[in-house]
Amino acid sequence: MTTIVTILTQGYADWETALLNAVARQYYEVDTLYATPDGRPVVSAGGLRVTPDLAIADIDPGAMDALVLNGGTAWSAPDAPELGDVLHAARASGRLVAAICDGTLALARAGLLDQVRHTGNAPDALTATGYAGAALYQQTPAAVSDGGVVTAPGTAPVSFMAAVMAGLGRHDDNLAFYLGLHAAEHRAA
Repeated sequence: MTTIVTILTQGYADWETALLNAVARQYYEVDTLYATPDGRPVVSAGGLRVTPDLAIADIDPGAMDALVLNGGTAWSAPDAPELGDVLHAARASGRLVAAICDGTLALARAGLLDQVRHTGNAPDALTATGYAGAALYQQTPAAVSDGGVVTAPGTAPVSFMAAVMAGLGRHDDNLAFYLGLHAAEHRAA
């Protein structure tokens, strides 16, 4: 069974990966697991309390297909969780790695955005991490997928969902319909 592990932190932005995990689980029968820095419950920006399945230290890249970093203010804090080892292990295992909003800061700090096209909330935020991929930054309101890495600004949960599902080989007519359904409000005048 296909498995997505989503990392959540205290104060995570609950809207950013909700659509991804709902579509994956409900319509594609993907196993959706959640990890937190210490394996303890976290509360979202909107007050949603989540009891995780595991701690970040217990993530086994060989037992998942995608590692997703949900955004939130924790990623820009001085004591942000250090994910370099698990991110590099996931990529070395050929796993999809995805981050939305400030979750992209963790990818930048780990050097995973140095060689792939990517996006985020703002190029200056990523540059502040000291990463070497500024020339590959894409100024776009939608998700960017390149070389097994998916990134998106926090305002793009719909295209992020579609890019992750496509990266997992689930780009079909149903996904195209679902993407159009959620994007329809942006075509209204």
